[in-house]
Amino acid sequence: MATHDKPVPPTTSGAPMPRLPFIEADAPLPLEEPPSWRGWIHAGTAPVALIAGIVLITLAQGTPAKLASTVFTVASLLLFGTSAVYHRFRWGPRVKGVLKRIDHANILILIAGTYTPIGVLALPPEKGTILLAAVWGGALLGILFRVLWIGAPRWLYVAIYLALGWAAVMYMPDLFRASVAMMILVIVGGLLYSAGAVFYALKRPNPSPRHFGFHEIFHVCTVLAFLCHWAAALLIALDPAFNLTL
Repeated sequence: MATHDKPVPPTTSGAPMPRLPFIEADAPLPLEEPPSWRGWIHAGTAPVALIAGIVLITLAQGTPAKLASTVFTVASLLLFGTSAVYHRFRWGPRVKGVLKRIDHANILILIAGTYTPIGVLALPPEKGTILLAAVWGGALLGILFRVLWIGAPRWLYVAIYLALGWAAVMYMPDLFRASVAMMILVIVGGLLYSAGAVFYALKRPNPSPRHFGFHEIFHVCTVLAFLCHWAAALLIALDPAFNLTL
């Protein structure tokens, strides 16, 4: 009696390649039409951040102040520029996955970049060195975390952003001694960032899903916070309390 063998699928030699989280396409999500304002807020802020950065660097007193101001400016341009590109256009799953990782990494870079003028110009050198090592080290670890686990729970990575953002609390007395006005602006900006992060984590309030949703409120908070921190950086760059050599 004749038998009919089932065709055997071809096999490949060697061990399978490991999955590379950064470049592998994420599982496609259901297509949703984003609010019409999505990305426009950061797109409009990017040129403002560039002009503000040029003003800050030009007016900064001394080389350490100019270098620290440059770090802050570059960090802000990375965040607003990448966010605008990521949110304004519809991308395929692979490109979207890469841009999302860069976008989230830039949040951490901006946190550390914002702390750079403070650590360099508003704290005694030994304390400034500790603060900058902590925030830049934390930012690098956070970037690695977001790159390798882009699907992490929203509450988890928002908590990391908040923890890193308030890292300077232990030096608050020193910062008030350096400049009361600067520190008030830093706190107001931090509260705005924190409020935006909470809105983003809760996805509430969401006033107009078709035009202006919770994500847009989050972006408004980030812009207002950035302006507060830019003003704080300008105050301390005009009259540094200290000059940590970078």
